[in-house]
Amino acid sequence: MKKLDVYIIGKFIGIYFLILSLIIVIVIIFDISEHIDDFVTKNAPLKNIVFDYYLTFIPFFINTFSSLFVFITVIFFTSKMAYNTEIIAILSSGVSFPRMLYPYFVSATMIFLFSLALNHFIIPPANKIRLEFESQYIKSPYQKKSMNMHLQVQPNIYLYMSNFYSSSNRASHFCLERFEGNVLKSKLIADYAIYDSKKKVWQLNNYFIRDLSDSSEVITTGTKLDTVVNFSAEELKQRDNVVTSMNYFELQDNIREQKMRGQNPNKAILENHNRTSIPFSVFVLTLIGVSISSRKIRGGIGMQIGIGIALSFIYILCLRFSEVFIQVGVASPLLAAWIPNFIFALVSVVLYIRAPK
Repeated sequence: MKKLDVYIIGKFIGIYFLILSLIIVIVIIFDISEHIDDFVTKNAPLKNIVFDYYLTFIPFFINTFSSLFVFITVIFFTSKMAYNTEIIAILSSGVSFPRMLYPYFVSATMIFLFSLALNHFIIPPANKIRLEFESQYIKSPYQKKSMNMHLQVQPNIYLYMSNFYSSSNRASHFCLERFEGNVLKSKLIADYAIYDSKKKVWQLNNYFIRDLSDSSEVITTGTKLDTVVNFSAEELKQRDNVVTSMNYFELQDNIREQKMRGQNPNKAILENHNRTSIPFSVFVLTLIGVSISSRKIRGGIGMQIGIGIALSFIYILCLRFSEVFIQVGVASPLLAAWIPNFIFALVSVVLYIRAPK
């Protein structure tokens, strides 16, 4: 590596972490002012607030906006170099524009790999701790009513509930069917069932069991019966953001399980792709940042920083719109996760061509 590479990498990484530190302090101050009443009202211990909430909130916040902080960093120090005619001196000395990009992409690669590891393996267990703290001290108790659920809980075994109430772990019109191929072999029906979280069983009330064979049928009835099903009430009570607390391997298992049960796994698949696509955006945003800030323009660096912030908001809007496309079923999770990078990659190519060489 040349002195120029060390110089640019030092500025890139140093200013990136400086901006990151300043924004984190500001965000924490605002978050404390917003949630101080909840902490006091619910008697949240100081130790839990510091270690279970803020120390797990910081890596989550860093990784969520990491690529945008990279973008602002690149625009800030590159436009300052251009204003001080350092870019002109670099290009005039015989260094080509693509060669000047080399230290930028070395820095972006370091941040990409760091962010990728955080996304898939470090942040999910931290999110699990943070979400438990939020459910206990910040958010109101989670209540959910599910209706007409029909899903596969094991190969050839299907479960149906007409209603499930999370507050009481109670399911009405509980039905369990077992098939061999396309032939029904057993059917269990109960007026209602209550899940016992300690025993990990469903307690059936007023049940009716019908066992079928090729030549006979056996009917059994009763008032109480405990049965084990590969499906718990905790799974029904999970919040929508529970996928953020799963590491890479847990998320893959969750996607396969949802597909097996006939559920819609799009949120989990989108989360899986976002964990790679968002860190990858540092390359696209780095190229855009260098291309628009390497030219010395009238008005100083303020204009270029303003353009960078505007583009950052546009990128965030693209991410949010892509999630809406998933919810309405217009786009696949793969397309929704990567289309903002694709659009901005086209923009980066145009800006790169027009950048001063």
